Amino acid sequence: MIILGLTGSIGMGKTTAANQLRKMGVPVHDADDVVHKLTGKGGKAVPLVGDAFPGVVFGGTVDRGRLGARVFSDDRALHRLEAILHPLVHDEERAFLRRCRNQRKKVVALDIPLLFEVKGEDRVDAIAVVSCPKFLQEQRVMKRRGMTHGKLKAIRQRQLPDSEKRRHAHFVIPTGAGRRASLIALRRAMTVLKAHKPRR
Repeated sequence: MIILGLTGSIGMGKTTAANQLRKMGVPVHDADDVVHKLTGKGGKAVPLVGDAFPGVVFGGTVDRGRLGARVFSDDRALHRLEAILHPLVHDEERAFLRRCRNQRKKVVALDIPLLFEVKGEDRVDAIAVVSCPKFLQEQRVMKRRGMTHGKLKAIRQRQLPDSEKRRHAHFVIPTGAGRRASLIALRRAMTVLKAHKPRR
């Protein structure tokens, strides 16, 4: 089984690419979705996050706005949160991969927004980076609720530059020229992956 790492900076179109992969029959494990479930009602991370960050849990769920305000500009707090969440996300990821191996899937994808930033390259066999022009990225991100130019600047500073991500990718998926262009790129990537396992 070949594991494709799907990644890209904020606003680059990774969610659309992941959905296109699913339509092509490729199972996709979404790290962000797992975090939402872990911090939602009944999630395994709720009591752990509540103990580490008093005042962010209401009604059995983590208030993501309050939690984000606590960790956004505090690196120590962010690392504390990551130490809670990352092992739980990895457990879910391993369970996903076991299921896919049992189902004899040939190619699966791990949707990991910060793949390079968390040094996760060794968890995958190949990497696909979604990418679009910087002006389009900004247009997309600024439409998000609560986003400001200051927040976007801070997020960019924490993420590896898009040019660096593209340089380290096996495949670059363009998302600035319409969905058809990204779909064609993904199909080409799948053809290559199914033909042979790429060298790292």
